[in-house]
Amino acid sequence: MRLWVIWLTCLGGFFSGWVTTAASALVEVPGLEKSSSTRKSHPNVLVVITDDQGYGDLSCHGNPVIRTPNMDALAAQSIRLTNFHVAPMCTPTRGQLMSGKDAFRNGAMNVSSGRTMLRPELKTIADVFKDAGYRTGMFGKWHLGDNHPFRPIDRGFQQALRFPSSHINAVPDYWNNDYFDDTYTRDSVIDGVAPENSGTLGKRESIPGYCTDVFFRESLQWMTQDSEQPFFCYLALNAPHWPHFVPEADRLAVEQRMLQHPEVASQLDDGPRSQLMRFLAMIECIDRNLGEAIAGLEEAGLREDTVLVFLTDNGSTMGPKYYNARMRGGKTRLWEGGHRVPCFLSWPAAGLQNREIEGLCHVQDIFPTLTSLAGVSGTPENLDGIDLSPVLQGSQAMPERKLVINYSRMPTFRERYTKQPHLPNKDGAAVLWKQWRWIENRELYNLADDPMQEHDVAEQFPEVAAELRQHLDRWWEEVEPLVNQPQKVIIGSRAENPSMLTACEWLDVFVDQQVQIRAGVPKFGAWHLLVARPGRYRIEARRWPRESKLALARGIPATQVTGGTYRPGKALPIHAGQLMLDDQPMAIAPQASPEALTWEVELPAGPLKLQADFLDADGKPVCGAYYVYVERLD
Repeated sequence: MRLWVIWLTCLGGFFSGWVTTAASALVEVPGLEKSSSTRKSHPNVLVVITDDQGYGDLSCHGNPVIRTPNMDALAAQSIRLTNFHVAPMCTPTRGQLMSGKDAFRNGAMNVSSGRTMLRPELKTIADVFKDAGYRTGMFGKWHLGDNHPFRPIDRGFQQALRFPSSHINAVPDYWNNDYFDDTYTRDSVIDGVAPENSGTLGKRESIPGYCTDVFFRESLQWMTQDSEQPFFCYLALNAPHWPHFVPEADRLAVEQRMLQHPEVASQLDDGPRSQLMRFLAMIECIDRNLGEAIAGLEEAGLREDTVLVFLTDNGSTMGPKYYNARMRGGKTRLWEGGHRVPCFLSWPAAGLQNREIEGLCHVQDIFPTLTSLAGVSGTPENLDGIDLSPVLQGSQAMPERKLVINYSRMPTFRERYTKQPHLPNKDGAAVLWKQWRWIENRELYNLADDPMQEHDVAEQFPEVAAELRQHLDRWWEEVEPLVNQPQKVIIGSRAENPSMLTACEWLDVFVDQQVQIRAGVPKFGAWHLLVARPGRYRIEARRWPRESKLALARGIPATQVTGGTYRPGKALPIHAGQLMLDDQPMAIAPQASPEALTWEVELPAGPLKLQADFLDADGKPVCGAYYVYVERLD
């Protein structure tokens, strides 16, 4: 019987539990007859990840308000990894899943600020499955780089339906996308080769429906299409990430249920209570789609031979406000609530069901575990993650280990240990070992006695503190040489020409949301690039993206969208522009076009630092160009 692997990933945690039939080969399960409908010798793999849903945001984990019957049923049928950890923010988690390496080793360590891009030299889990003959596809949120060579189709995925950056309505996203009937980017690789770009920025496609419905529908259609090849599918949902736009029926259902829980509603003012209800409704929409997807796999004859894994990418954004499953902290925090997340694995044909595994494990274990279970070769040997398949099989106990959780904060963060939170810092870490948690290189918590992490016991257990401090020191010595190496977008390549650069990649400057573009935030930054081919290039600087057709200096009114209202856009006194190439100023460009400022320059091949700023009539800087389009002309 064919063995199938489905990974369901909920944005806050990764399910790392897998039952293996062998460390390096697919095993036939005794007592099961081969199905005539199965033609593959390797399992299919589906990874589903939700965004900002925490451990407590499921009814099976004691949540008093939410209803997640399909997630609960999956949990009841699954191996449950109860001590499973991710990063406290989404990009580091996703990079660790794709690469099997710590965030500070793989380069994808922040949600914006030029630190989202996964090192291009690293082999990804999709690369391994593609090289083994799998069809590979991703649907939804990528958040590991929007330009060549960081896009999904550059990293082993042959098909992708995606939106850019951190969330729908982020800076690079199609202007005014609002979760309903949005415009996405569809990429494809034909016969293993990415087609040369034909002068477009990827194929943008308007697709009707609510985003969660779209990504489930498109991925299920792709998975169940007739093919002789097994598939690796990465379904990365954007919900329940802000903005909390959700179908009205889902919102009203939660609103009515909240009336039955005054103990929850009374904790929150009107604004936060409204946001919570929308957040919970988004999760319930995911749950309904999950149930329909499982039914679709059953109808296609795939469920029995499917390993289904469900997890999330970081701790909850709303949990600390109402229910957090007896954990301290949420998204972005180093306490347990920031990085301990749900992870369920179900594989009916192999009897992997209804069992708990308590040992410490991590999202980067997914890569080597999945490839081992699938019996495919080519997994890199120097991963930080470990193969958990013997643990899932029951032939081996979870090994004792120490894990380091660290990531680069957004520049706006206020951290106790540094005044420059965006710069990777040894002290911005949590070290996990058994029941111990060493936080910010100074506080020690014993979860066995203090699950809420309220009492620092470093003075009572100096030997434990010293052990974990030494482990952190050794780890930092290994990663420190890598942490401030900028990852470079390639321009002028045949794989992507022209290229749209956005303020999301300004190194260590946070401009990530279209609401910031509307506000005209007075921020400036530079892109670190690699020029693929020498020649003449056109550089076009804009305040608004091309599809908006808005003039540079123009303000815009508030915009009513399906789920809410986008704020008005501020008019800016833009009169001219200054282009800097490797910190050398080019001639100032006057505003010759209502929408953009343009330069044509000769560029040699090699690294390039590029910055474009807008100036007022007195020559004073106004803000950086949030959008720059670069095209090689010859």
